[in-house]
Amino acid sequence: MVIGSRLKELRESKNFSPGDIEKRTGLFRCYISRVEHGHTVPAVSTLEKMARALEVPMYQLFHDGEAPSSVRKFKLPKDNAESWGSTGATADYLSKLRRLLAKMGPDNQKLLLHMAQKVARRS
Repeated sequence: MVIGSRLKELRESKNFSPGDIEKRTGLFRCYISRVEHGHTVPAVSTLEKMARALEVPMYQLFHDGEAPSSVRKFKLPKDNAESWGSTGATADYLSKLRRLLAKMGPDNQKLLLHMAQKVARRS
């Protein structure tokens, strides 16, 4: 099975556009297109992002059908605190934050982390 065609099939079955996936994952639309057309092989972390964006368990990216019993035992968390950033306004915010952090240099990232740690200690 070609992973790109499976991702496209799942995306279309959910009526998501490539732009919707871009917003939910923080990945560029052109990259999503390259993956769906088989020009790029995504990393496992990218597949995890796409599975979250498509609102499907990761195994469905590789397997069309019922999950094996060992996988079916796992339940998705019902607590919204565990899924923060996966949908809605929080997903948009997290996507923008990821893009901005990716544009920063390593020194600026360290400085920002240091400042955030100091603020967190005061709280």
